[in-house]
Amino acid sequence: MLELKLDNVSKIYGGHRAVDGIEYILSHGVYGLLGANGAGKTTLLRMICGILEVTEGRILCEGTEIRKMGAEYRRLLGYLPQNFGYYPEFTARKFLMYLAALKAIPKREAADKVEELLRLVDLEQVKDKKVKTFSGGMVRRLGIAQALLGEPEILILDEPTAGLDPKERIRFRNIISALSKNRIIILSTHIVSDVEYIADKILLMKGGKLLSAGDIEHMLSQVRGKVWECCIRPEEAEAYQANFSVSNLRNTEQGVKLRIVADDCPLTDAVPVDPDLEDVYLYYFREFDREPLS
Repeated sequence: MLELKLDNVSKIYGGHRAVDGIEYILSHGVYGLLGANGAGKTTLLRMICGILEVTEGRILCEGTEIRKMGAEYRRLLGYLPQNFGYYPEFTARKFLMYLAALKAIPKREAADKVEELLRLVDLEQVKDKKVKTFSGGMVRRLGIAQALLGEPEILILDEPTAGLDPKERIRFRNIISALSKNRIIILSTHIVSDVEYIADKILLMKGGKLLSAGDIEHMLSQVRGKVWECCIRPEEAEAYQANFSVSNLRNTEQGVKLRIVADDCPLTDAVPVDPDLEDVYLYYFREFDREPLS
């Protein structure tokens, strides 16, 4: 079983620690890397891909530093960057064949694999159309296909569902679930629902640090007893939103029903409820730590 180890990994830019002392071991499965913009997710992924040099620490694949592995490590990688570049005048099929040639995949093998991937990402019907005619969602699907060329054992996906509609995002999640059996898949996003149903482990990053990591149940246990529901008068809603981390607000016949993430009971008649992953995210990235309203 392939193992990727992050050994006290840091990236420093002029005194600023974009990534700060990350320690973690990854093996087969889907890892959801969650964090707000600027958390250091993309920087970490670019170091794992070998695009950026590690300032401090080491990244090890099967016990060997990836910088010493060179082409051997690159053959293990599939990468979809946040800003996916493509040749607009190429057709989808020609683009994938070109990238397959760069990866030294034999032409006949590449042709079969390209057809398979185009079917997988639902681009088979437009494979001979130029990429410049594609919608944003279609371009992202093409990016997913190119990341899968060469049967990578380590698949790095940075904001892979940007531009996808809900139906396409569900299709993407199903694809990733099917691929995860024999791969390390790291999926970086700030969209909680993208990973809630498919991730084996969740990694939460903030300010370059790894705040918490574990399976869904472990993450939920961190905020159990810190998620509340209460019903308030409509005129009170603005004050509550200003003073608490509100994960959901719904108007009902009885008043405004709030779902609040807070360490302490926000209102006398508030009741604790079971948390979900969005509550976990909001708890770690909340902006407010206020006293309960009386």
